[in-house]
Amino acid sequence: MGIIRAAVGSVTGALSDQFLEVVEPVNMGAQTLMTQGKLKNKSGFASSDIISNGSCVHVYDNQFMILTDGGKIIDYTAEPGYFIIDNSSAPSLFQGQFKASLKDVWERFKYNGTSPQSQKVYYINTQEIKGIKFGTRNAINYFDSFYNAELFLRAFGTYSIQVTNPLLFYANGCPRNATQVDVPDINEQYLNEFLEALQAAINQMSADGERISFVASKSATLSKYMADVLDDSWKELRGLEVVSVGIGSISYDEESQKLINMRNQGAMMQDPTIREGFVQSAVAQGLQNAGSNPAGAGAAFMGMGMGMNAAGGFMQGASATNAAQMQQQAQAAPEAPAAGGARQKQPGEWFCPECGTLNAGKFCMNCGTKKPE
Repeated sequence: MGIIRAAVGSVTGALSDQFLEVVEPVNMGAQTLMTQGKLKNKSGFASSDIISNGSCVHVYDNQFMILTDGGKIIDYTAEPGYFIIDNSSAPSLFQGQFKASLKDVWERFKYNGTSPQSQKVYYINTQEIKGIKFGTRNAINYFDSFYNAELFLRAFGTYSIQVTNPLLFYANGCPRNATQVDVPDINEQYLNEFLEALQAAINQMSADGERISFVASKSATLSKYMADVLDDSWKELRGLEVVSVGIGSISYDEESQKLINMRNQGAMMQDPTIREGFVQSAVAQGLQNAGSNPAGAGAAFMGMGMGMNAAGGFMQGASATNAAQMQQQAQAAPEAPAAGGARQKQPGEWFCPECGTLNAGKFCMNCGTKKPE
């Protein structure tokens, strides 16, 4: 009881005129893992699940056809073409690309029955199924030796899977009595296992010394790590493998981002050229602020000069240039009129007896002396 390959000449023309029934996969979509073959006769697709002896089964590229009797596997083919159901023949077992990898599984699930009362055909999609979305619900810890810190990241993207052992997948991965299995139908269980493996793979990358910023560009490495982690639960048990993992984006929690920014800024300051540029920029900004100080440019430049002297060696590289700039700015700053000077004060204004600054409030805006009574 099994299938035999139909001769090419016997399937030319209208198949419905040559065979009692034709079996085809009707609902094989991009996200389909398994679908049941439907019977097609002269009047269209039939609702009966029993396949008659002598029926022709169509098998297309990237499909694995399984013939069952009473729920047990009695024959299969991994080769595209036309096959005739022959209940008098022994199982043909067309291995196709899978070769000897199916023999052990066949010995476990084969059926030698002789009563074809409920024969059915199932098609397993052996093409890579892409675009399965994932996202980490919680941040994953990642110790980065470069930052010498425990960081936390979230990852989002897509991954792809492929059925590499259709017999195992049919036996252990498909719900019983299911006529159609798409990725969304089983994705909740598989996604939880995938995210668990993703965390283990990311932790392995951390143990191997990979920088956290390199994770997004290590898709091939991540796929290999995950395949190793999922070998027992997916490949050996269900006949599935992770083909690729595409990281769409990686984000860090707030504390991790602060640590990364702090470490990067410190690393930049270790470069003398960058440090000198930073100092020059800070001094130039200080000169600009001092020149617009409402308390008097001269006093502001004096205070800035004292601060630079207190900075010591850190300012040494910029001292000569900046001292000359400060001197020029201080010389160009207008001097305040002396006490009792020629300038006529306005009603309510007064000259500070200490520094001569013209004021309008109760205290000198330059030196803080209280307005005389």
